Amino acid sequence: MQIDRLVKMANEIGEFFAQSPDREAAIAAITAHLRNFWEPRMRRAIVEYAHRDGAELKEIVRAAVLRLGPSAQTA
Repeated sequence: MQIDRLVKMANEIGEFFAQSPDREAAIAAITAHLRNFWEPRMRRAIVEYAHRDGAELKEIVRAAVLRLGPSAQTA
């Protein structure tokens, strides 16, 4: 899957959860959504992108993606 498509999808997920008044809860919800519903290769690609550059990710989404950490590689 193309990274630009993954970024678009992740940012759309982020827009939904970013409406939460609690920023930490929103980040946790985004992370959980990516962990629960994205397949491992999608998670690996978005984590690699966030570490490499991540410029197109919304700030809250980048924070959530970076929390996926090693589980993105093995889950």
